[in-house]
Formats: sequence, structure tokens, C-alpha cells
Amino acid sequence: METVEETIDVEVPVSVVYNQWTQFESFPQFMSGVESVTQLTDTTNHWKTRIGGMEREFDTEIVEQQPDQRIAWRSVDGKSHAGVVTFAPAGANSTRVSVRFEWDPESFTEKVGAALNIDSAQVKSDMRKFKEFIESRGTETGGWRGQVEDSGPAGTQL
Repeated sequence: METVEETIDVEVPVSVVYNQWTQFESFPQFMSGVESVTQLTDTTNHWKTRIGGMEREFDTEIVEQQPDQRIAWRSVDGKSHAGVVTFAPAGANSTRVSVRFEWDPESFTEKVGAALNIDSAQVKSDMRKFKEFIESRGTETGGWRGQVEDSGPAGTQL
């Protein structure tokens, strides 16, 4: 199991950053390798990715969501993938965004990428792109303020 962690400060208030992060279908605008995210329900998303020439499709469920604080997810279709993003004030109009996710590389290419820390570099780059995306807009493209609490034992608790 591989773990990637990254933190960045964004010069936008917590509620704006959090609201944008709930707009999963906008992820391809700032996440390399993410071709599309389709929100199936308030708590379920279908992902299509192409990373290192490898195409993947998988579903995730939001297992915890606390507005302006935290969103946690896990895969639901047999792929080993789980993560959490947290939001904390870093000043009057700035936010510290921290991401942590765990995944199980399957292919040779994925294993080599993980060994060379390419996945960590990609997350760092994507966090910078998110910062540029939200700071240049100054406002979110939408937001979902619902609360979700994990009720099942499956998946990784982050």
C-alpha cells in the first residue's frame, strides 16, 4: 500500500476552498490524469483516469464529510484506494489544504511510478494547480454543504 501526503496554503477563505472541493466533476480542470468524475449520488462518484498510459475506471464513496473541515473517501469496487482532505484556516482569508491518500499499485508501471515517487510529485503538482484554479477565480463553481458520517466497517479509516 502506498501513501501520499501533501499540504498547501491557498489564499481563499475555508468555505470557498471546501465548497470547490465538493465539486468533484471539476477535478479534471486541475488534476492531471483525471479524465472525468461523474457524481452518481451525493456520496458516490465514478472516476475515469489515465496515468502513465494506464486507463482505470472506479467508483468511490464519500464516507465522511464535515463542512469546512474534512472529506474522506474510499473505493467501493475492489480497487484499494482511500483518502482524506482536510481544510483549516491559515489566516483571515487563507486555508491550509492537506491531502492524504492510500492506494495499492497494480500494474508494473504503477509500481515503478510509486517506487520513484512519481505519484507524490503528481499530487504536489495537482495541489499547486488547485491553488491556482481557486485563487484565480476567487470564488467556487458550486458547493455541497451536506454532512456524511461513516456507518460501515469497510475501507480505510483515515
